[in-house]
Amino acid sequence: YALEISGDSMKPAYRDGDVIIVSPGSPIRRGDRVVVKTKDGEVTVKELKRRTAKVIELQSLNPAHKDRVIDAKNVEWIARIVWASQ
Repeated sequence: YALEISGDSMKPAYRDGDVIIVSPGSPIRRGDRVVVKTKDGEVTVKELKRRTAKVIELQSLNPAHKDRVIDAKNVEWIARIVWASQ
């Protein structure tokens, strides 16, 4: 999938308007940059800090934005970012 970045939580790696390519089939490891879509429709781009059976912990590259913890049951899908156009 190709997605356009909106916001600055991942600055300096990704800026508002950058296009990223995500691969839903690629394996995901701690430290990967990922896109997460929740069951309520929220889409967020973060770095995967930790993933357990119960929660997904995400962190922003921009220190002005807080880290996130999302219940695994509320995640519709998660995909690794494999490319970015800047």
